[in-house]
Amino acid sequence: MRGLNVILLVTILLLSGCASAGYHRQSVRDDTGDRLTVGKVQKEIKIGMSSADVIQALGSPNVVTTDEERREVWVYDKIASEIVYSDSNAGLKFLTSGSSGAVSRNQRTLTVVIKFDNEAKVRDFAYHTSSF
Repeated sequence: MRGLNVILLVTILLLSGCASAGYHRQSVRDDTGDRLTVGKVQKEIKIGMSSADVIQALGSPNVVTTDEERREVWVYDKIASEIVYSDSNAGLKFLTSGSSGAVSRNQRTLTVVIKFDNEAKVRDFAYHTSSF
């Protein structure tokens, strides 16, 4: 029975350093709160809503401009970069002198364009997202 406990302990130590970069990225990524996402735009922004309601839903825009008829156009432009390094030597450190790891890099962009009518109500909106 004692031999089984030792094998179990060694197995746990060996496996404890084998987490992937993807696992570490998920554990440090903050996908909660007031982050601007496509889902939030789809859920919150509706044709006819006021500019005050848009600010309450999405916050202040990055760019405010006007179109050829002097109606406001708001642009939300967000960029997120992630670099995650996962060091996988924790479980084998006492057995080997080497180590291994993985690096994961990801960049995401989201651009939202909201067009208002002459009464400061949403008349149209569009969004574009990319990930590389």
